[in-house]
Amino acid sequence: MTDPQQSGYSSDPSWQAQPPAHPGGYQDPGYQPMYQDPTVQAAGPAQPYQPGYPADAGYPTQAYPAGTDPISGQPVMAPGYPPAGYPVVTPGPSTNGLSIAAMVVAIVGALGLCGYGLGGYLGAVGAIMGHVASKQIRERGEGGAGFAKAGIIVGWISTAIAVLATIAIVIFFVWLANQPSSYDSGY
Repeated sequence: MTDPQQSGYSSDPSWQAQPPAHPGGYQDPGYQPMYQDPTVQAAGPAQPYQPGYPADAGYPTQAYPAGTDPISGQPVMAPGYPPAGYPVVTPGPSTNGLSIAAMVVAIVGALGLCGYGLGGYLGAVGAIMGHVASKQIRERGEGGAGFAKAGIIVGWISTAIAVLATIAIVIFFVWLANQPSSYDSGY
């Protein structure tokens, strides 16, 4: 078995408490750091924060006047208000719900043109809703005039196309009814 002194281990735990030696084995007992800020003082043991107790001697105790920022010293507005120099943004008028509904119904009517053109009659409902919404917007000062105008334009265009499609379908069936049938020829 090896000797504890030779292997570097000792049964005495005090060897762990000593600072590590310089790689060359030299320790300078009068070591001073190269630069030490004279304004920095060594901190004492940390104290837990205890509300209600006066601040330690190392902390500033200067009171700042109410309504000022303790860091910059600039005046601070009450909560909820923007600081001075920033624009105040106010909400605009509310949007008329009927104008949005008019535009949606008119668009659905325009999409209904795909079903033989007869779904376009729903556009007339959207156009009428758009006219009513425009009147409400003028009277109440609400927003949504663009939605209402889109509902009116798309609604009337889809209604006009639906009327043309209906006329074309009626003409086609009248023409088809006047064609001689192969069943009438009698064998």
